[in-house]
Amino acid sequence: MSKILAINAGSSTLKWKLFSVPEETVIASGMVDRLGLPDSVFEIKKADGTKSKETRKTIDAQEAAAMVLTRLKSDGILTHLSEITGIGHRIVAGGERFKDSVVITPTTLKQIKDLSEYAPLHNPTQAYYIEVFQQLLPKVVQVAVFDTSLFATMPKVNYLYSLPYEYYEQFGARKYGAHGTSHRYVANRTAKLLGKPLDQLKLITLHLGSGASITAFDHGKAIDTSMGFTPLAGITMSTRSGDLDASLIPFLMRHLGISDVSDFVDILNHKSGLLGISGISPDMRDLDKAKDTNERAELALEIFANRVVKYVGSYIAEMNGIDALVFTAGVGENSVSMRARIINQLGYFGATVDDEKNDVHGKEQVISKDGEDVKVMVVPTNEELMIVRDVQRLTAKDTVNN
Repeated sequence: MSKILAINAGSSTLKWKLFSVPEETVIASGMVDRLGLPDSVFEIKKADGTKSKETRKTIDAQEAAAMVLTRLKSDGILTHLSEITGIGHRIVAGGERFKDSVVITPTTLKQIKDLSEYAPLHNPTQAYYIEVFQQLLPKVVQVAVFDTSLFATMPKVNYLYSLPYEYYEQFGARKYGAHGTSHRYVANRTAKLLGKPLDQLKLITLHLGSGASITAFDHGKAIDTSMGFTPLAGITMSTRSGDLDASLIPFLMRHLGISDVSDFVDILNHKSGLLGISGISPDMRDLDKAKDTNERAELALEIFANRVVKYVGSYIAEMNGIDALVFTAGVGENSVSMRARIINQLGYFGATVDDEKNDVHGKEQVISKDGEDVKVMVVPTNEELMIVRDVQRLTAKDTVNN
C-alpha cells in the first residue's frame, strides 16, 4: 500500500496531507506555521484524530520539510520513508506554459522558477520545497499541480485585457486566475453529487476564503474567472482590494507621498478588502460579531456580498443560464449568514435558500429549497485530494512511458 504526500506551501506556512492510495484516505495531516518567524509551530494530526503541537524558537523551510518526514516515522505513521511513492506540490503560477499538471524534471523546475514574476510570493517558495524534497527523498517522483492550468484554455474574449495586443504577445499580459485546483475539484464533485456529467452542466463555483474567487463552468470548461493577472483582482477579499480603477493608483500615491508602486501594491494586497473597509479585522467572523454596533463592519459585509452578486450575475448572463451555484472554502463552507446574504439577492434566476438546510458548516449539502431548478450547494473543497489524483494519473503514465 503506497502513500502520496500532498504539499501546499505558502510564504509563511507549510500545509501537508499524507494519503494512502488507491483508497485515497488521509492517514496524517498537519502544518508548520510562522515559518522563519519567532515561535514557529509544528502541528500533526493522525487518522484517529489525535493531535500534537510543538513550538520552536524558529523553523526554516528546510527544517520544516525534514520535520514532516521525521515525525511520520517517529509517530509510527510510516515504517519506512520508501512507502512514499509520490509527492505533489501545489504551484500557484504556471502561466501559459503549463496547461496541465506535470512530472517535475530539471527543465520544469527551472520553468517554475522563471514564472516567479507572476507569483513572487509563491512560486519561489514552492520551487524551493521541490528542491528540498528532492534532497530528502531523491528517488521519489514529484508532480507540480498548477492553480492556473484550469484557466489556460479560457477563450481569448475572457482572458485578454483591452490593452495593446503586443503586450500579451511579448509579456504574457492576460488573466491567469487562481484557486484552479479548488475550483476543479468542486466542479467535478458537484457533477457527481448531481448525478450528471460535468460536460452537461452550467456551474458557478464560489471559492470564498481569505482569498476569494468565482469561476464559471460551461459544459465542463472553465470559461471565466474573477481573479486576473494576479490573485489581487476580482471580488473584495479579506485584505485584498479586488477590482479597482487603475487611475486611482497614481492619484493615491501622490496624495500619500508614495513613490514606489510596489509599496502601494502592498496596501492593495494586505491592508485593503474587509480589513480596509471595516478598520476592524479581515476575518468575517469578527465582522459578524460587530455588525450590529459598527456601521463599517456591516458595510464591509455588504460590499463583499455585493461584489459576489455582480460576478455571479455576469456569469449567468455569459452562459445564458445556470444549473448550480456552489459555495466552498472557509467562508463559503462555514458562513451561514454570508451565504444567505448572497443567495437572497439572486432570486431573479431562481436561486433560493432554505434556512434550515443552510445551517451547515463544512459539509456537503443542497441548501436551496426543494423543487427549484437551480441548485444552491455547499461542497467543501479538497485541493490535496486533487493533487493526489494528479500524482496518481501522471506517475502511472510516467511508468507506462518508461
